[in-house]
Amino acid sequence: MLDATALAEYRHFWFRGFRRFVRPLLAEALAGCARPQILDCGCGTGANLAMLAGFGDAYGVDREWTGVKRAMFDGRRVGQGTVDALPFADARFDLVTSFDVLYCLETPVEQAAVSEMHRVLRPGGRAVVNVAAMPILTGNHSVLAHELRRYNASGLRRLLEDGGFVIERLTYTNATILPILLPLRLVHRMMGLALEEEAGDEISVPPKLVNFVCDRLLAIEAAVVRRVDLPCGSSLLALARRPS
Repeated sequence: MLDATALAEYRHFWFRGFRRFVRPLLAEALAGCARPQILDCGCGTGANLAMLAGFGDAYGVDREWTGVKRAMFDGRRVGQGTVDALPFADARFDLVTSFDVLYCLETPVEQAAVSEMHRVLRPGGRAVVNVAAMPILTGNHSVLAHELRRYNASGLRRLLEDGGFVIERLTYTNATILPILLPLRLVHRMMGLALEEEAGDEISVPPKLVNFVCDRLLAIEAAVVRRVDLPCGSSLLALARRPS
């Protein structure tokens, strides 16, 4: 999974769209914060640390040594650890992020991870969380990503609020590509989900024309999401605050 992700992260329309959705929330979360300290919880290959480093001092933690080694090779500050037992002191960071990690954790670990994000945040600090959304979109990609669940807005809100956070933004994203994703994922389930070793195509970069069209659609959507919370989409994106 990490090797396949690394190959796609810079060119695939989904990853490019993801960064367009996330950057405005990062800027909002860190407005007025001088030299912010940032932690990416479950950083994978470390690719998103490059984006985060544009906003402050970025650190990453991941349980997979393969991902940690890849991220360290690029000179990023990454350590091995689990998101439910972060190896950092209380109130250490101004911003924590969790990008497509929570949905692959068993429920007790998922809840512990949110509590840990709250613990390492300074009072008034923010968390930016992205998760897979809409259970109807379960498909072969779910196998590749080790999804245990896909969220709806009320479920993600409840998870974060139970962990002590106050929600400031909560929106679906990737709504413009639902007409492509929905029938495709329905076919996957009708035919029976693929085995993990057969699902690698789900994260490969699509043909140039498809990649370009989807990239443009998500660019337009990202401009809308700056101002409006969307009611549906294949992902959920939240900005939450640890109360002062």
